[in-house]
Amino acid sequence: MIKYCSHKQISIEEFKLPFKGQLSKENRWVFLSQNLPWDEMVAVYVKQMSLTMGRPAKNPRIAIGAVIIKHLKQLPDEDTLQEIRENPYLQYFLGFSEYSYDQPFAASLFVSFRRRLGEAAFKELTDRFIAYVNRVQEKADKKKKSTKEDHGPDCSGSGNKGHLIVDASVAPADIKYPTDLDLLNEARLKSELLIDKLYTPEPGKVKLRTYRRLARKAYLAVVHKRKKSRKLLRKAIGQQLRYLRRNIKTIERLLDEKEIRHFPLDFKLQRLYWIIQEVYRQQNQMYQQKTHQIEHRIVSISQPHIRPIVRGKAGRDVEFGAKLSLSLAAGFSYLDYISWDAYNESTFLKDHIESYRLRFGCYPEWVSADKIYGSRENRKYMKSHGIKYTGHALGRPRMLTDDQRKRVRERKKLNGQRSKIEGKFGEGKRKYDLDCVKARLPETSESWIAAVIFAMNIARYLRVIFLSLMAKAENWIKILRYLLAGKDRLAYV
Repeated sequence: MIKYCSHKQISIEEFKLPFKGQLSKENRWVFLSQNLPWDEMVAVYVKQMSLTMGRPAKNPRIAIGAVIIKHLKQLPDEDTLQEIRENPYLQYFLGFSEYSYDQPFAASLFVSFRRRLGEAAFKELTDRFIAYVNRVQEKADKKKKSTKEDHGPDCSGSGNKGHLIVDASVAPADIKYPTDLDLLNEARLKSELLIDKLYTPEPGKVKLRTYRRLARKAYLAVVHKRKKSRKLLRKAIGQQLRYLRRNIKTIERLLDEKEIRHFPLDFKLQRLYWIIQEVYRQQNQMYQQKTHQIEHRIVSISQPHIRPIVRGKAGRDVEFGAKLSLSLAAGFSYLDYISWDAYNESTFLKDHIESYRLRFGCYPEWVSADKIYGSRENRKYMKSHGIKYTGHALGRPRMLTDDQRKRVRERKKLNGQRSKIEGKFGEGKRKYDLDCVKARLPETSESWIAAVIFAMNIARYLRVIFLSLMAKAENWIKILRYLLAGKDRLAYV
């Protein structure tokens, strides 16, 4: 059951503090609290919730606002709640009418918020927020009767408008760098846990041997060496495979001894057993074939959905996490696709362009992308819709006229703007935890990534609008000081 009363943000004078004074109008959280479409965002949050049935849920504004605070301030779940308790500006941002040191909700509810919203809901939140920002900008432009700022292409007329930039990257998960030997050792430890769970001591019954001490001793003897040859690693992997195979047979034998109607392991342990069996199958196949590649390779037992994705970057040949395709238009970022398996990002260029058309009502005039997107099929598709591609033309260089040289210079200048989307990936990874996704489930990890993109757009809005207003206010103060300074005017400028 959800209860939400839509009302305007209270003024800072009405917000009650336990001490004298009031909140500052120049604070960023005060500005955001009064300039976000809360009702529209809450409508997205409560779309899958009942208004009459179930226990009363937390205030949707608090749930959405807490996620925004978490990613804008790059805090863990527990620290985010502590920050909210200690900061009256954050409580004002969440819609509180007075300051309170009580914890608004348990930290574990962040998982429920991420699961309830999900990737699709955060995408819708992003679209609604950007549409709201564009409406506000259009009203401000009409009121001032000035030229428009870059808040989206004007598709009121015919033809293509705007510049679309697309690229793909990986959001690494928070896991230890995987190796075959470490993975087999962890699988062996988990199999020993299952054996201990299944074994029931009885008089005259001897527990089956697992050789866990010998297996651990053999593992440590290899990992503690500074330099490991291929021959040594292969021998160690073979040993762990044999220990794991023996444990799997022991588990099967213990399961056969159970004369009960239902499976003796709960779902969590049963799922763990399935993962261990698949890890053994993959590692044994690679060991027998003397290869390091296999389809749908598991690199983490706790998060088996994660796959290795070859990127070829300096210092990071392989990354482990979700691969995402991002598009950039008018300064705002849009998350178009997420996958846990590696894919060719150039095959999604048509989807990027069609999504652009649905958002803005027209096709882009220019598209900037990496070389991999410049396939003949993509070029043919863009040409059929009157879209210009900023990449290099195919074929040999040829003699150009003056008009053609002018168009080439324009194309190169726009192609140089492709670095903006690289900056967006860097911003997300450095400032908003896109470089270390700490959620453990695939759906909550996808929600985490989509929430980062949502927070990045809010941060961009905050920089462009709020900071520009603050800069204008500071300029007016300087002008007043200059007029009142008299002979010492230069000292105040």
